[in-house]
Amino acid sequence: MSQEYYTYIGIGLIIVLLIIWIIILQVRLGKLLVGKSKNIDESIDTLKREIDTLKISRISAEDNLRIIYDKLRKVISGTNTVRFNPFKGTGGGGNQSFASAFVNEDGDGVIISSLYSREHVSIFSKPISKMRSEYDLTDEESEALQKAKESIK
Repeated sequence: MSQEYYTYIGIGLIIVLLIIWIIILQVRLGKLLVGKSKNIDESIDTLKREIDTLKISRISAEDNLRIIYDKLRKVISGTNTVRFNPFKGTGGGGNQSFASAFVNEDGDGVIISSLYSREHVSIFSKPISKMRSEYDLTDEESEALQKAKESIK
């Protein structure tokens, strides 16, 4: 066997190795390409557009969450009811009377009180702002408001 024969075998092996290498690179390139892109530039542009869309979606989601959070702060989140007998010692009502406080995280809400006696029932409502009322609160109403405030935490 001549030197020329070995040269042809060597060149043939090199060509086969180069073909295998090209096939491997084509497979890797195919994995990089997105969608129906035919080159990397198109793939990069497609990915950039998708990233921009995701950024816009994220901003929109954050805005929506902020709106939801603001609305949730206004939802009644602290409640408490205190039952009591307004006619202590006379037996005129038992513990049928109550004071219920309903407040949100900002301390805004209402206290609803009911005074029960055998002859009639009276219902009162007092607005609450920042955990205070412009109207005088009874001891039971103050207790209901304090416990409602504690239930928020």
